[in-house]
Amino acid sequence: MSSDALDAVPLGGPRFQTEPAVLYRQMRREHGAVTPVLLDGDVPAWLVLGYRELHQVTGDPVLFSRDSDLWNQWENIPDDWPLLPMIGRKQPSILYTVGERHRERAAMISNALEAVDPHELRGHAERFADELVDGLCARGEADLVGDYAMLLPVRVLARLYGFSDEQGPALVTALNDMIDGRERAIAGQTHLATSMAALIAARKESPADDVASRMLADDSGFSDEEIAQDLMVMMAAGHQPTADWIGNSLRLMLTDDRFAASLFGGRNSIAEAMNEVLWEDTPTQNVAGRWASRDTRLGGRRIRAGDLVLLGLQGANSDPQVRTDGSALTGGNNAHFSFGHGEHRCPFPAQEVAEVIARTGIEVVLDRLPDIDLAVPAQSLTRRPSPWLRGLTELPVRFTPTPALGGTSA
Repeated sequence: MSSDALDAVPLGGPRFQTEPAVLYRQMRREHGAVTPVLLDGDVPAWLVLGYRELHQVTGDPVLFSRDSDLWNQWENIPDDWPLLPMIGRKQPSILYTVGERHRERAAMISNALEAVDPHELRGHAERFADELVDGLCARGEADLVGDYAMLLPVRVLARLYGFSDEQGPALVTALNDMIDGRERAIAGQTHLATSMAALIAARKESPADDVASRMLADDSGFSDEEIAQDLMVMMAAGHQPTADWIGNSLRLMLTDDRFAASLFGGRNSIAEAMNEVLWEDTPTQNVAGRWASRDTRLGGRRIRAGDLVLLGLQGANSDPQVRTDGSALTGGNNAHFSFGHGEHRCPFPAQEVAEVIARTGIEVVLDRLPDIDLAVPAQSLTRRPSPWLRGLTELPVRFTPTPALGGTSA
């Protein structure tokens, strides 16, 4: 990739925090559908921004493999490379499993999630959402990201997987520390891994009606460590994007006049706002990664065996080749890439779980805080400085103080 090194775009910096859509358009204009980029430490990769090209990559798991052992840059990667938790050497999780074994593993996860009772799921989401709103409703002001969205999904997922409600708050802290990627990240990851191992041991001894027990009961022969790893992946992948889906949707509804009616009793537009976020402001912007198993061409670029290919989900969603009228509302169209595509896409039952948690979280806020309004100018809202996940650092709101419901979390 040396011939493209001078043109490569650093995948980071403030532009991803401010206007990534402008950056993606510029990258597409200057480099085409497949753009050379540089990761931390000037590590080269390709970012796929074209809708058709991304469809090609995700639809061919043999040519564009999830096997990270193929990477031709390992000799240049230091042990303390900050992206190793995201682009790591092969781990015993579904993320790095390929072929028939991956299909069996995906089926195990899908079956375990598909058995979740939808009424029970919504009940858990409502209960935890009400509990969180109870903690802030008397104040008249709150940060709906830090006080709410970042606390809700993991509580619901922990309950579904088999953890007790008492274990939930510590899991929230651990997972958010891990995602934050700072000094407490390793401690958070350790707590999560230890908790998953303990859950697996407990459910082997005493099975219950939960996701962990159903995965252990699967007859595909996966080890306890593999199941624990998959539960960690499922919790991390299910928590942060869902939290950002809640935050980004509430931001849209609080700042766009089209959704004003929904803030005062109407609920028809919540699904529309959530779908528009998946197209225009998707929580998962870019995903690592795939590795070329042989020399090939993609979007007019020469891709060498072992090159790292990054999935530009938001770039593909806004590809002018498929979005001929970029200003048009997406309506009920869900042909976006926000949940991925192909064998390694987010399993459909997991998508349904995320949607129920996000929609319920939004509905509870709008029901409980009926005169909610932004507490700061819309243009002052800021995003986390990440090229991977797009979410607000905070969403300050004000509202008329209301009494806690009390007893709803009993």
